Amino acid sequence: MSAPPLPTGSKRRRPTVSAFQWFTMLVIAAFIIVPFYTTALGGFKEIGELRVNPFGLPASWDPVRFTEIIFGPTYMRSLGNSLFIAVGTVILSTLISSMAAFAFAHIKFFGSKFLMGYLLLGLLFPSATAILPLFIKMRDLGLLDKHLGIIIVQVAFSLSFSILLFHNFFKELPKELIDAARMDNCGYLRIYWYITLPLCLPIIATVGVFNFVGSWNSFLLPLITLNTDANYTWPLGIMQFQGQYGSDWPRILAYLTLSILPAIAFFLLAQRYIISGLTGGAVKG
Repeated sequence: MSAPPLPTGSKRRRPTVSAFQWFTMLVIAAFIIVPFYTTALGGFKEIGELRVNPFGLPASWDPVRFTEIIFGPTYMRSLGNSLFIAVGTVILSTLISSMAAFAFAHIKFFGSKFLMGYLLLGLLFPSATAILPLFIKMRDLGLLDKHLGIIIVQVAFSLSFSILLFHNFFKELPKELIDAARMDNCGYLRIYWYITLPLCLPIIATVGVFNFVGSWNSFLLPLITLNTDANYTWPLGIMQFQGQYGSDWPRILAYLTLSILPAIAFFLLAQRYIISGLTGGAVKG
């Protein structure tokens, strides 16, 4: 026998979008796309054309500036430094925050709520307010002008937000999985590694993207702690590049475009996981 047809009212309808919502999204998209569009096209223009026609298409599409920057001495070096710091920050922050969030979500111990609230207080304090004591402490520990020092500080300041995201996601996991693993004599470490982590790939991607982009765009901390040109990250490389080429804005815009592209590509590749990770613990039931 064939299954009876579903009633018409049970079909899921697409949410309607009002004209005001469309207008708001277009305005927001314009504020994001237009600056990058102008920056990317500016690398192909001459300085006079850039001043007269900043938003139009260039007269010629000569990529000589882009190729000179890619094969130059500073771009790949600063890009590699930023990539090393960002990847190190993502790996350490994801590992530490996920383990801490797992303990807060599934292990009952004295003072857990107080400690969780204390860690979340870190959301109220930006890293810029602690630059002076951070500089003194990093100097005392011998971490100045070292990428490891920047990674440690960025991990410390990303823990509050990362733990919050992981904790909300872990609380929505079925409690029966944890209870069944405990009955099979699995310790908490094995439950965390073999059961919890494979189920939370979306939130891992979400935390990783936020921490990667935050580390990739960090400027103040590397500016204060890095003194050697060979250790500069890409924001400091842009500052050095601008000082070297003065008012050659087309070349500076080309350098800026090449430096932004890796973060945009990483974000676009992981956007599906970002949305599912942010909404994974938002609805209960």
